[in-house]
Amino acid sequence: MKKLSAFLLRLLGWKVNGFVVPEPKCIIIGAPHTSAWDFVISYLFYTSIGGKANVLVKKEFFFWPLGYFVRKMGGIPIDRSKGANVIRQTVHLFNTRDYMHLAMTPEGTRKRVVRWKAGFHTIAKHADIPVYLGSFDWGRKVISIWEKFELTDDSKADLKRMKDFYREKGIQGKFPENFTTEY
Repeated sequence: MKKLSAFLLRLLGWKVNGFVVPEPKCIIIGAPHTSAWDFVISYLFYTSIGGKANVLVKKEFFFWPLGYFVRKMGGIPIDRSKGANVIRQTVHLFNTRDYMHLAMTPEGTRKRVVRWKAGFHTIAKHADIPVYLGSFDWGRKVISIWEKFELTDDSKADLKRMKDFYREKGIQGKFPENFTTEY
């Protein structure tokens, strides 16, 4: 799959800038998230460099035959119904696995949002795992994993620093109007 993924990325015109995260457990932030294609491109990217990442997907998507492919691409079913606590479920996953690189988007949707979600921050703090910044820049067609992002105890300040990082890099989503780094 590694060579096929690298071939498909090149065929689609993408360049790779990154590495497989060295820690066995981490959260990899993916931004900007403006298209369902971000999932496909990021899957091809991480696979092409030899990594295996997971994503949280609502359990309703795990029906035959779709569920088979979602699992193969790293999907983990998550229960979002009747008071289910996604953060608690995710911390439990980290605590019960030896390896998990979890890709998450702080925007929480493909629509334009000013207020990013801090669930990744809470998960990382409770599971005691690092966070890395990643990006899919549709303007330059470069997909990247950047440096480790050091968290503080102030999630709002950390989200501001994260937005500043993406703004300074000039990263553009597939649908640029759906991405903002405003506070």
